[in-house]
Amino acid sequence: MTKKILFLHGFFASGACIPACTLKQCFEGKAEVLTPDLPLYPQEALAFIRRLCEQERPDVLVGNSNGSFLAQIVASSSGMPALLGNPYFEMTRFLSERIGNHTYKSPRTDGNQQFTITPDLIDEFAGLQIHQWDFCSPANQNRIWGLFGENDHLAHYEPLFREHYSHVFHFPGAHTPTAEEVQEYYVPLVKKLMELSCNES
Repeated sequence: MTKKILFLHGFFASGACIPACTLKQCFEGKAEVLTPDLPLYPQEALAFIRRLCEQERPDVLVGNSNGSFLAQIVASSSGMPALLGNPYFEMTRFLSERIGNHTYKSPRTDGNQQFTITPDLIDEFAGLQIHQWDFCSPANQNRIWGLFGENDHLAHYEPLFREHYSHVFHFPGAHTPTAEEVQEYYVPLVKKLMELSCNES
């Protein structure tokens, strides 16, 4: 059976962002990489991700930033392997400084490039943050890995990650990895996680 990878993009991005496109290119002919556009609101996004996981049965979740925040919740509750790239575990802090209208940084399939950060959106993230670690368990220790950019000046959550998980990796990049960084640092870890998934199944 063809292996599947589900990539979850960051808050300002889409399924057409550079990390998503690079993963598709790197795994062409080896695995199917799903790169959907995520809903803006986190509860809707989580429901969407869980439905997609039920339908597609991905072998590995890969996230970046807010996508990693969501991936940790889904992976820890389902037992799926996941690579969390520069996870942003306190999205309320990020959003509260950016209330107002914004434009997505990469194209979305529905053509809607505009969105608004509102207090209601921040409140929904706040409710989710409180419970994001509810499903952490010793069984997840070997399945959920963190990858942190050494020049990430936006998210600083490696210490918080280490409170819950032990597999920590680094790459010499910023918050959003370049195509070259995805190829050199993300892809080998995703391959190892797929092997882990295969060995456990």
